[in-house]
Amino acid sequence: MNRTTLRAQLQSYRTPYEEESLFAPDFLALTEDPLAFRRERVAGHFTASAWIVNKERTHTLLTLHRKLGRWLQLGGHADGNENLMEVAKQEAWEESGLTSLQLMDSSIFDLDKHIIPERSHVAEHFHYDVRYLFEADLNEPLIKSDESISLAWITFDSVVDLIGYNPSILRMLEKTSKSEIFG
Repeated sequence: MNRTTLRAQLQSYRTPYEEESLFAPDFLALTEDPLAFRRERVAGHFTASAWIVNKERTHTLLTLHRKLGRWLQLGGHADGNENLMEVAKQEAWEESGLTSLQLMDSSIFDLDKHIIPERSHVAEHFHYDVRYLFEADLNEPLIKSDESISLAWITFDSVVDLIGYNPSILRMLEKTSKSEIFG
């Protein structure tokens, strides 16, 4: 995958979710920027995430993000890599230690444009997060990275209790239950 493939996937991406539909064109426009995959693009840049579920579709793996202090899916910056599917898998492995990660579909699973708050050395900016669906073994031991305060498999029924109202995560949870990928 490269920028051209991503652009083609974004052009054909369809979603019934209004919010996602509204910012999807922003993703396509960003592919035209030479710095789109680098943090140096201070207004915003591509990131990639892995929405990880177990085989039985009862749990998702979430991390309590150290810098943001929120429960989120695993993922991170592209840092120049235009293969966002590869970025998502690499970030998921680095943040969890999971070797059983399996990409369920090479298509984009979800898109989310969200603001990252200003910190002492980083200005407020947008993340254009491209997400892919992965499956992993619920029983494989987890290895928490320094980027996480905590890392845990959360039952689908408990996600809302843990994270509160986060439309992005709730959308992925709903997509998981509706996905035809699972047979």
